[in-house]
Amino acid sequence: MHRKNGHLRLADRAADYTRLGITPVEIAEFEDGQRIGTESGRYEWWYFDAHLDNGATVVVVFYTKPNVSPNGPLAPRITINLTLPDGRSFVKLLDTRPELFKASKSACDVRIGPNRFVGDLERYHITATIEEISVDIELTADVPAWRPRSGHLYFGVEGREKLFAWLPAVPHGRANVRYAIGPEEHRASGSGYHDHNWGDVAMQTLMHNWYWARGSVGPYTVIASYITATAAYGYETQIICMLAKYGKIIADDDAKVSFETDRVAIDGKTGKPVADVTRYTYRDADSRYVVSFEREKTILQAILTDRATLLKRIIARLIGFDGAYHRFTGRVTLERFERGVRVEHFEDRSIWELMYFGKTRDLKA
Repeated sequence: MHRKNGHLRLADRAADYTRLGITPVEIAEFEDGQRIGTESGRYEWWYFDAHLDNGATVVVVFYTKPNVSPNGPLAPRITINLTLPDGRSFVKLLDTRPELFKASKSACDVRIGPNRFVGDLERYHITATIEEISVDIELTADVPAWRPRSGHLYFGVEGREKLFAWLPAVPHGRANVRYAIGPEEHRASGSGYHDHNWGDVAMQTLMHNWYWARGSVGPYTVIASYITATAAYGYETQIICMLAKYGKIIADDDAKVSFETDRVAIDGKTGKPVADVTRYTYRDADSRYVVSFEREKTILQAILTDRATLLKRIIARLIGFDGAYHRFTGRVTLERFERGVRVEHFEDRSIWELMYFGKTRDLKA
């Protein structure tokens, strides 16, 4: 564990919960509704992914505005990333007019034109169409909504703190998906996930990079993240890890988790250091859980300025913004040890990501 020096705070004081109007354990429906405004600096998104039994992966995200450029006004965006069993891959993006965005503050009900992301922490319905790609998704939770403490990670000194918030509303569920490519239509089921993020300042000013992963392996569900702050916040790190077994959360104390990477190399397209293996180890008394994600395929590599105008790309270069995003699929392995003896071992498929906002530090960054 990295020693904390006061740059990051995962809010968990009684006063934090009171101020936020939430409780330490029970998640309220409004927490998956719109949580922040759309004025300059504010952003929000609702994310879904599924790893389907036929080998396809589907990722759908509804945004209030592009997540790396939140300083403008409301600018609704939807993305669909569809990877098919036959190797075809589609990356679609829709930017549309502010008046086409509507969202409830009492529950998750987000509409961008005819597209909709709606649910109640237990069941969700997501429909989206971009060009020739359309998806119709039913997601039913089998692990209860969860968040790391309050879900609010604050950067900087109190009184001038900046926010990044995260709610895994469906840590794991059963997804039934209809996806179409023009007239070609498929139906499949698999492991689904939904979370929700928001903040009050551009993420790249807070975070240098993060790994995020989720998986279902044997009777276990895991959600894990490793966040590295920018130089302004001392490159301080925050590890988050949740384990559930048979739908019940059994471990989520970030003080008991360590993180490591292995087989790190520079990605040829983005120029960022990418680990083939990321590993989270949770120690609690005589028990030890080791969760490893081993990359087999990179399903998305995006240089974050690629879709920007020439002027914005020039400005990004001048201010040193060098962001890139990677999404991976591969194998997740969970091992449980009791008094040093391995007593459980499970493997399955998983999906995870690396967001890298900052300049490359070194191969261990």
